Amino acid sequence: MGLRTALGEFLYGMTGYEFARQASHMRHELGMAMMLLSFGDMVGLPILPPMYALRLLPHVMLDIEPWKRQLLRERFALDNEEFDLIEM
Repeated sequence: MGLRTALGEFLYGMTGYEFARQASHMRHELGMAMMLLSFGDMVGLPILPPMYALRLLPHVMLDIEPWKRQLLRERFALDNEEFDLIEM
């Protein structure tokens, strides 16, 4: 591993890693919200009429089981809270 590569990874870790992690977390949360709005009737929360959900079903078939596990898993009260070491 060259010095240039190591320096590039170091600078990415200092500047862009947190933004990339935040964007990934936000994408995951929005995907879960979209699945809840479209297929909430599978877990007992009917929101959209089933006709629209059935039209979307072939596109999200592989994502349904992981979504159900994610939605129904046991959580702690402070799971989504981020604890920063720096207080402002």
